[in-house]
Amino acid sequence: MVVTEEMHVPSWDLYELSIPCTVFGKPQPDLAEPWYDLRLCGTGEPGQGPGTPANGTTGLSLHTRYGLTDLAGADTVIVPSVPDACVDEGRPLPPELITALRHAYDSGARMVSLCTGAFALAEAGILDGRRATAHWLHTAQLAARYPKVEVDDSVLYVDDGDVLTSAGLTAGLDLCLHLVRRDLGAHVANQLARRMVVPAHRPGGQAQFIDQPMPATDDRGLAPVLDWARERLDEPLTVEDLARQAAMSPRTLYRRLQAATGVTPLQWLLNQRIRRAQSLLESTDLPVSRIGELSGLGTANNLRHHFLKQVGVSPSDYRRAFPLA
Repeated sequence: MVVTEEMHVPSWDLYELSIPCTVFGKPQPDLAEPWYDLRLCGTGEPGQGPGTPANGTTGLSLHTRYGLTDLAGADTVIVPSVPDACVDEGRPLPPELITALRHAYDSGARMVSLCTGAFALAEAGILDGRRATAHWLHTAQLAARYPKVEVDDSVLYVDDGDVLTSAGLTAGLDLCLHLVRRDLGAHVANQLARRMVVPAHRPGGQAQFIDQPMPATDDRGLAPVLDWARERLDEPLTVEDLARQAAMSPRTLYRRLQAATGVTPLQWLLNQRIRRAQSLLESTDLPVSRIGELSGLGTANNLRHHFLKQVGVSPSDYRRAFPLA
C-alpha cells in the first residue's frame, strides 16, 4: 500500500489508510493460510523517522522500511488517498510515485484506489479508457482533470478486472472486502466481515448515498399526519388523504410539506416506502412480493423498479448485504 505522505498523514486521511491495514494486515490463520503480506510503502526515503509537521498540521507520522521501489514485485498495489493539495489545488503528485505505479501496473500488478487515490492512478494513465469512481465530492474534479477516464460518481466501487476504484470512507471497506471475496471466496469474506461487524457484502453498483433533503423549515404541525401516513404505507395513500387527515386543503398541505421536507408529498411517500422496504429486506426473509405489498409499492416488479432507481441495486442484492443470523 502506498502512503503518499509517509510523514504527517492528516488525521482525516487515517480512515482510508487504516482500512487496508485492518483487512489485509492482520493474519487470519483460521480463515486462510497464508494470509496477505501487507507492506506500507512511503514516498520518501525508506526508514526515515518522524519530523516536524508542516504548517502545524496534526496527524500521524509514519516510519516504514519500505519505499516505492518495493512496489515492483507486488501482486496488488493500493493507493488509499493522495494529499488534499493535489486534489484541490492541483499540486503535482511526486513523479517518482507516478513512475512506480506505472511500472507496477506494466509488471502485472492489480491496481486499487480508495477515495482520492484514483487521482494517482489517473495521473499514471492507468485509468485511461476505463470506468472509475472516487468520493462524490471529488468526482467532478477527477473527470475535469482526466477526460480520458469514464468517471461514475454514483457507485460504491468499480471492479474493472485488474484495476479497481472506490468511493471514500466506508466504500473503501466494501472494496477491500470485495477483494477478499474475489481472492479467497465468499465464506472467508463473510466471516471477516462478521468479525469487523460490518455488512458482508454491498454490491459495487449500490448508490453512494440516497439524497434525502434536510427540512427547509421545522413545521411540527405536520408531525401527526406524517406519523399517521407512516403507519399506513401499505395503503394507497394520496395527497388528498393526507390533506384530509391534516384538516387542510391539498394545496396547503403540498406547500407546507414541501417546505418542511424539501420534497413533494408523493416523493415523501415514495421515500418512506423505500425505507420500509429496506427495513424489511434487512430484518425479515419475507418474499419480495410480500415486501412490495407491506411497503405500499405494490407488485414485486414495481418494488424492483423503484428500489433500483432509488437505491441503485435490486432488492435481492440489497438483502444479501444483511444476512439473517
